[in-house]
Amino acid sequence: MTNPLFTNHLSTESSPYLLQHAHNPVDWYPWGEEALERARKEDKPILLSIGYSACHWCHVMEHESFEDESMAELMNKNFINIKVDREERPDLDQIYMSAVQLMTGSGGWPLTVFLTPECEPFFGGTYFPPEDRYNRPGFRRVLMRISEAYRNRRDEISSNAQGVIERINSQSTRRAGGGVVTGDLLDRSYDLIASQFDSVNGGFGQAPKFPPSMTIDFLLRYHYRAGNESSLDMARLTLDKMARGGLYDHVGGGFHRYSTDDHWLVPHFEKMLYDNALLVRAYLDAFRVTGNRVYRDTVTHTLDFVTREMVDPGGGFYSTNDADSEGVEGKFYVWSLVEFSDVVGDDSALLARCLDVSNEGNFEQQNILNIPHPLEAFSKQEGIATEDLRRKLDAARTKLFERREGRVRPGRDEKILTDWNGLMLRAYADAAFYLERDDYRRIAEANAEFILATMWDGNRLLHSFKDGTARFNAYLDDYANLADGLVALYELTFEERWLDKAIQLADVMIHQFWDSENGGFFFTANDHDALIARTKEYFDNATPSGNSVAAELLVRLARLLGREDYREKSDQITRMVLDYIGKFPAGFGRMLAAVDFQVGPTREIALIGATESFLPALRKHYQPRRVLARGGSERIALVQDRPMVDGKPTAYVCENFVCRQPATEAEVFEDQLKNS
Repeated sequence: MTNPLFTNHLSTESSPYLLQHAHNPVDWYPWGEEALERARKEDKPILLSIGYSACHWCHVMEHESFEDESMAELMNKNFINIKVDREERPDLDQIYMSAVQLMTGSGGWPLTVFLTPECEPFFGGTYFPPEDRYNRPGFRRVLMRISEAYRNRRDEISSNAQGVIERINSQSTRRAGGGVVTGDLLDRSYDLIASQFDSVNGGFGQAPKFPPSMTIDFLLRYHYRAGNESSLDMARLTLDKMARGGLYDHVGGGFHRYSTDDHWLVPHFEKMLYDNALLVRAYLDAFRVTGNRVYRDTVTHTLDFVTREMVDPGGGFYSTNDADSEGVEGKFYVWSLVEFSDVVGDDSALLARCLDVSNEGNFEQQNILNIPHPLEAFSKQEGIATEDLRRKLDAARTKLFERREGRVRPGRDEKILTDWNGLMLRAYADAAFYLERDDYRRIAEANAEFILATMWDGNRLLHSFKDGTARFNAYLDDYANLADGLVALYELTFEERWLDKAIQLADVMIHQFWDSENGGFFFTANDHDALIARTKEYFDNATPSGNSVAAELLVRLARLLGREDYREKSDQITRMVLDYIGKFPAGFGRMLAAVDFQVGPTREIALIGATESFLPALRKHYQPRRVLARGGSERIALVQDRPMVDGKPTAYVCENFVCRQPATEAEVFEDQLKNS
């Protein structure tokens, strides 16, 4: 922006979200001592607004209210206004989102919270329109009433705030129960999840629908454990519907954030790194279970999108692509029939029917490309071979992509976040192994090198990297996800440096975040900035909770290293939430992966010598409760005292460290995997 009329305290920040608001007439501050001290000195309440750069309704509220000079005058006169990027400061987001949920029963972004000068929340909500509408109070009226209440009802405000803080803190003091984690919990979780399944459209519950990546992981695991065909059917229907729907970008690959309807057609168009990381793993595992080429293609096209648009030259992964371009949500992604036909050419009539493109459109007189019917059924209906149809679709996608590249692109948030990078690191490492893609291996290694070089000082991690600078002490999710990704990278490359770093991160995580009194991991480290609460998160929401990832990570490392202390902490985490899992299993998809591993039986596979001939069998078989090691490292219990036999490369297939006869032939090894 040249010669802006207004400039506030956000202008020196690096967060794209904060910079979007740097020229509002609102006198925004970033969270920090300058703003908090001013609130205390002037005895003004704090208006805390939390969002992120790809948030559509954050943009709407900015345009309607924060760019309005009369609204800004009200805000500046009566409040100290603080803007927070939730992706940079998830610690603040967790606390104040919990507060709003306790006060109102719901939450979301933009998050709007009113605080005392001591940062205690006393009123909040999400999006407020400027004037009363949508059955929501207008923001102007809210501002005036909150200001009046703060002046005249201070004792009531203080009492309410203290009650909210006590309830937030009480959630972090629960202790592990005395129950034992058993397979019955997995059976009961499956039954409850199945009762919520949408048997027509896939997914769970009603609109809006978010991609249930971690629940799909559980369904695939349960199918493997119990031989339950219904669990596989639920996973397949959901994956099929999402991949054919408008949630998926049929031109450029990758998934949008969520569907506004129950049949996956109209998404919110932002693309988040974490969604695509989790969905890559879900589709990859489904491909391994079923052999369905659509799932494999969905993996590769999604990773093609990430490689093309989300990889920093240094090796880090960017955070998000925005939903809006030219101020219109989804404009970059939709097509008119005229433009579609002009681009596609001779096959346009056939492919318009295939991709649901019409003159009237399926979204605001435009068309979101989607495939309403399976290609096999559509091919039969049209009298064309399925493979011929696939070739025509591929050719059309190439043409549409080239045309689309000439449009004004959505904005991109180029923050590099350690926790989300850990999720995508594992996605690339797993895809490299199971699809034998050396290019994916190189991307995974470059990412690990980048994160460890820029975010790790040998003792501590940082959370966010932007414009050459790493900032913010890392959170639990950063340690857990990065270590998890590094273990996957070790199992891909067998380079022990990656495993060594994962172990180091796990040990720092335990030292800095473990609650030695009650058990479980706090979200922030022991020496983190003092906030009004120190929270623990167990629910798996849009991303897996740090406790869930840590529980699975530690039990995996325990199997590799023979570390009983890791196993005990993993067990304690799941016992903290046994009652919650039993009631709300859909909220614990990743935690259920840890439970599945803990219940076992697990497979420990030790490869000794030049064992490349054994790898095809490992790629062929879906074994979610498996750990893998190679070599003779003294710190890896799994490979200790397991020599080569007769000087030949040797594989040991073990269960709870009790091994079968060592295999020196690939065929014998594969038979052992089949029968284990």
